[in-house]
Amino acid sequence: MSAERAEEAPKVFTRIRFHFVVTGRGLKANLVDRAIKLSHEKYCSASAMLAKTAELVFTHEIVDDI
Repeated sequence: MSAERAEEAPKVFTRIRFHFVVTGRGLKANLVDRAIKLSHEKYCSASAMLAKTAELVFTHEIVDDI
């Protein structure tokens, strides 16, 4: 996670980047992407509040656990 804030007070967050590293065997990229989207678009009240003042950017990578 990393973030940028406004330069002047109140120094609210203007952009927040979330990067998820998901580890597992045979994970399907489309299902991981869907799970992440649902978590922040539907189930996370903190994301809903922060999205009112900041751009939220979500990325992920899948690490195959052999």
